Amino acid sequence: MTRGRRREHYQWNMDIFGVGGVEAEAELLSAIVFSFERMGISAKDVGIKINSRKLLNDLMMRVGIPSDKWVATCVLVDKLDKVEFVALTKEINELGLSVSTMEELVSLLQLRTIEEYATQLGEDAEGVRDIRRLFALAEAYDIRDWVEFDPSVVRGLAYYTGIVFEGFDRSRELRAICGGGRYDKLLESIGGDAVPAVGFGFGDAVIVELLKSKNLLPNFAHPNIDCIAYAMTDGLRGKLMQEVQKLRRRGIAVDAILEEKKPKWVFQRADKAKIPYVVILGEDEDQQGLVSVKNMVTGQQQRVAYNELS
Repeated sequence: MTRGRRREHYQWNMDIFGVGGVEAEAELLSAIVFSFERMGISAKDVGIKINSRKLLNDLMMRVGIPSDKWVATCVLVDKLDKVEFVALTKEINELGLSVSTMEELVSLLQLRTIEEYATQLGEDAEGVRDIRRLFALAEAYDIRDWVEFDPSVVRGLAYYTGIVFEGFDRSRELRAICGGGRYDKLLESIGGDAVPAVGFGFGDAVIVELLKSKNLLPNFAHPNIDCIAYAMTDGLRGKLMQEVQKLRRRGIAVDAILEEKKPKWVFQRADKAKIPYVVILGEDEDQQGLVSVKNMVTGQQQRVAYNELS
């Protein structure tokens, strides 16, 4: 199976409804960048390619492709990132287009800058204006180093109507990390109100591969827990949990054992998860108003008053 592809995966989706301008796209791109930065990934590692379906629509109109075939043509263009042009000849013919028309469109898609598209389509072309505005907002958001204009980005789904984008690793070793775009007509097409919308999907499969390759994947086998709290009987659990809540409110991460377990099991759990302390409340400790605290690093165990826990 292709690296970064699974039969099942988890996905983070983020969408903004009701905003018709590219201000919404800028906000979403900023959220993606923030997520990368929180993971320890920089703009040297990944980027976000941006295009607009409106540009592609104008180009298809220019080469004479009928509007009722635009969506199917976009699907073919999207495939060019994966297969050679000649492999699409049969599908081009089945769509009722000439190979020469498709070649002309692909040739126009070789233009690399928004200035070149402005020359071809005019400064007033809606797609040109959207791209220029979005990149100006990227400057304001201080994410300009992360984004780049790439007319080859189409996104194969039929419902996109404007800006489309994909996150990619700059080494070009992986599939798209995330992707999305504007879908202003989707809700209306399924019986809802006409509401402008834009969003993205960010799956876990590719980003995990990237984090592994850069040694940034967190070690979930050793959770960041400060101590385990363990009551030796059910009757003592309520009293112990009162102290656990106090510790948690002070910012101490406590893993409370909620079932009856042998002390050996608790210590093994702490040792395996690299949890440094175990807090124990038994009958003897309770009668003295104390708890036992075991240091899993040194092996030392002592009884302390509740107010000495920290």
